[in-house]
Amino acid sequence: MNIKAIKEWNIGTPIMQIHILPVRLGSGKIDALAMLYSNSLGSNPWIEMFSFPTDTYKLAVYDLSGKCMWCRDLGPGVIADPCFCPVFALDLDEDGKDEIYFLNNIDPEHPMAISKFKLERADAETGATTAQVEWPGYNAEGPMTNAFRNIISGGYANGKPVLLTAQGMYEDMYLQGWSSDLTKRWEVEIPEGSRGARGSHMHPVVDINKDGIDEWMWGERCIAVDTGKELFCCDDETYSGHSDTIQPFIDPATRDWLLFTSRAKQQFVSPRVAVYDNTGKRIWGAVDSGHMHIGWVARFSEEARTAMAIRIGTKKQTRQSREIHGRVVFAFDAVSGTPVELPFDPYQTIPVDLNGDGLHELVRGTWHDGNCSGEVIDGKGNVLGSVDGPVAFASKFLDLPGEQVITYAKDGTLRIWADTEAEDSPLALARYENSFYHTNQRACACGNHKHVLGGL
Repeated sequence: MNIKAIKEWNIGTPIMQIHILPVRLGSGKIDALAMLYSNSLGSNPWIEMFSFPTDTYKLAVYDLSGKCMWCRDLGPGVIADPCFCPVFALDLDEDGKDEIYFLNNIDPEHPMAISKFKLERADAETGATTAQVEWPGYNAEGPMTNAFRNIISGGYANGKPVLLTAQGMYEDMYLQGWSSDLTKRWEVEIPEGSRGARGSHMHPVVDINKDGIDEWMWGERCIAVDTGKELFCCDDETYSGHSDTIQPFIDPATRDWLLFTSRAKQQFVSPRVAVYDNTGKRIWGAVDSGHMHIGWVARFSEEARTAMAIRIGTKKQTRQSREIHGRVVFAFDAVSGTPVELPFDPYQTIPVDLNGDGLHELVRGTWHDGNCSGEVIDGKGNVLGSVDGPVAFASKFLDLPGEQVITYAKDGTLRIWADTEAEDSPLALARYENSFYHTNQRACACGNHKHVLGGL
């Protein structure tokens, strides 16, 4: 491998956080990148981790040469954190070009005034507002940690796009599907105390039963995007907590979708790590206790998938970094549940196929205690190189072999990294062509989805 920065530019302002998603403008391919960034680390809506923002959010679109097409400062009414301002790109009106959908606040003096929140649609080429509708604000009087868990996503029903939104994650939860004119096509309420699991920091969209209609994994609930109907809820009689990881992945033997989950709260309920089939039936479970905070699935060989989960002791967020202590790693053959030993520390790693062989390397690409090595390793722990910084985006978005990685520096410098010797194998090409790939690589500006493509 020959990992190099193939493009570099500066966005003209210091940044501490940035979220990137691909945008299509009519060519049939990815033409640009939408970026949401701020020189403020983020403001977790949990009262014990919330920090008052020191900078505003900027929403911009850059073409693939690094030229800024437009940039909007969202102002002091929008708190600079994806829970307060999720962003998604989708061609909902089917004109061949994506629109940008985000959660705006039209009251700049009151950043938590949920009654003033709007679902906004912007022209992806100019940034001009083309529609605003009322954001469902059902949780306005509830606990802060639930009230400000806002999500925008999207999927397809027989090839037709459906915009998805949600509010709440831990208690009362509300989900909506939207038509092209931004009228609701369905709405689902999941009251506090109701049967089954809560939401998740991951909410992938997958056609889990291969019927041509995507399902939205709302935590361990499987919701059809066309009607809002619940197909199943994993362990719905015994588990009502939330999950930090919800990862669809393909069984290499049967080619069926399976679901890997690692569970966070609701102590003393086991298993804490589990895999389910495409009907919600549990295949295996492991680990009896603890907060399973981090996890992924990766492909290190053609024949197997590896699932990883990290149990944590404590976590702390400052204005400079998030600190996580007391980590314990668990790893398994994802299909059978057989425990395996990882020859490396998986903390802060993201699966990515830089060389195009269809297998995953791992990039250690997240700030921790103010540092980020950016090292790239293989499934055996061999160091292959470095991307020299924290990762904002990792998937195939350029017309080059292999996947690419975008990193950022605090001075506002962005770099695109690639393996200049990469060649796409049939395995890699099959990954890129899967509809799950195109749908979920859009999800990186809402929730924890940098590793979601590891399931392919």
